[in-house]
Amino acid sequence: MKNLVDEFKAFAMRGNVVDLAVAVVIGAAFGKIVSSLVENIVMPLIGVLIGGVDFTGFALQIGDASVAYGAFIQSVFDFVVVAFAIFMAIKALKKLEKPVEAAPAAPAAPSEEVVLLREIRDSLRR
Repeated sequence: MKNLVDEFKAFAMRGNVVDLAVAVVIGAAFGKIVSSLVENIVMPLIGVLIGGVDFTGFALQIGDASVAYGAFIQSVFDFVVVAFAIFMAIKALKKLEKPVEAAPAAPAAPSEEVVLLREIRDSLRR
């Protein structure tokens, strides 16, 4: 049993798992920001442009069933707007990113022949 607990602890504390957990939490918070942006700013402006059309009320009645195709159209429209908002946000963030300069490469170690020649040279100087 102790071995299983140790294995689980090693798994849960690996860098990738912790990084993924942080990404999920930050992603959820960012999702709320984007949803608020779309719901409170973008959609009202688009509503003004398209005349305040709300697709959610569109439905087709087939017998006792109601096919709410308008809600589906509204969801697709919301998705496109959210995807575009995220695209623009990421594009803006990339412009703010400073390129990371690569560290200069360490000089290559001399070959065995060069090392041997240096030893011979140094022994001749003595």
